[in-house]
Amino acid sequence: MKTFSVSVQETTNPAIIKFELNQFITKYQSFEYNNIDEAKSSPLAQQLFYLPFVKKVYISANFIAVERYNIVSWPDVQAEVATQIEDYLNTGGVVVTETEAPKKTAVTVYAESTPNPAVQKFVANKKLVPAMFEFTSIDEAKLSPLATELFHFPFVKSVFIDHNYVSITKYDMAEWQDISMELREFIRQFIEQGKDVVRPEASEKLEKTTAQVDQKFEALDDTSKEIINILEEYVKPAVASDGGNIEFQDYNAETKTVKVILQGACSGCPSSTFTLKNGIENMLKEMLADKVQTVEAING
Repeated sequence: MKTFSVSVQETTNPAIIKFELNQFITKYQSFEYNNIDEAKSSPLAQQLFYLPFVKKVYISANFIAVERYNIVSWPDVQAEVATQIEDYLNTGGVVVTETEAPKKTAVTVYAESTPNPAVQKFVANKKLVPAMFEFTSIDEAKLSPLATELFHFPFVKSVFIDHNYVSITKYDMAEWQDISMELREFIRQFIEQGKDVVRPEASEKLEKTTAQVDQKFEALDDTSKEIINILEEYVKPAVASDGGNIEFQDYNAETKTVKVILQGACSGCPSSTFTLKNGIENMLKEMLADKVQTVEAING
């Protein structure tokens, strides 16, 4: 039985709250409903419209956004709505009927080079995963049907999946010009067939749900929290555009050392050491005064 959990996320619009789920509820599709009549094809949206303060419902791959009328404030009702969504999904409630949710959806995938010559990024026009995942072997990839199948290609060394792209690290035995087209088409067909990129339970088992990440964050010391916030705001968006990620591992207050994990295109990249020393290390030294002296990297 699938176990759904819901976390409440605020948005820039005070009238709209996102109820984020730990797994996908639609196959790369989104639906918007302005009233209960429009929601005939979505039993879940219809149930939400029975709440008198619900103005609009938007259902996406791994979240439900609800806009409210001004008769209530979200802090008064959001926990109740989150529980209702959770209970509905965990008792097998239908999200969208098959008539509205076609089994196949048009998918495009394009290949993009990265600063790491061993890594290429394959970008889709759909959201693929609810969280970031890296797999460095077929044994690690049990929770990802896509990564498992990619490891059947003898030249695939590791697979990194985030938001709407897959970064693949190859062995030196093959050149991108010979394998890029084959990988791109394989990924495109896999997504188009509506297969799970990662299994529904993957986020929970690998402790990547929003609630689990928040819980880990709250358990950290204040300096570690500051480091994570700086990485999230200034570093991650830049490395994500190159098909990689830099993940905080730990902070030692005595030695003033920060350890980070390099993932995707960042792992083993010839330019990553330069970026690390001249970019991240200098930034943390400057922004955190005398709290940081050294940044050490571990390849994921």
